Amino acid sequence: METDDAPAETCTVSVKGLTENWQKWSNDHCDYQKNNPFSNGKVIPPQIQRGQEGYGRPLEGSKTEERGKDAHSHISREVTELCRVILESRESGDDSRPAVRFGTLFERYVTISNKLVGVLLRARKQGLVHFEGEMLWQGRDDGVIITLLE
Repeated sequence: METDDAPAETCTVSVKGLTENWQKWSNDHCDYQKNNPFSNGKVIPPQIQRGQEGYGRPLEGSKTEERGKDAHSHISREVTELCRVILESRESGDDSRPAVRFGTLFERYVTISNKLVGVLLRARKQGLVHFEGEMLWQGRDDGVIITLLE
């Protein structure tokens, strides 16, 4: 066992330093509470009203914005994949556009994703496909023609 002849370093903490650190933390916390909508403080941060720019959108650079962008790109890839599957599974269309029956598409698409109806609704909203009715149900709507528009 070695022994050092050097004196052990001691950490000196002054009361003044502790007081300053505590005061800084207290001031920071008070500032935070002024913007906290759940605190009892009377200062309420300005809120974006309907019609103003940024209403209904997450803060720029936030994790929520990042997750939203990731979800949007994921859905876009699924819609693109759906259009590709319709193109590959096409049956004879009325106006030379690729078309497929819902039952055929469902059987083919079930190995790709379990969200076929949701992706179809999204693709119709984007103007990429057309089909009759609001919602498609397996079995009942197997004969409904889904036409690829673009």
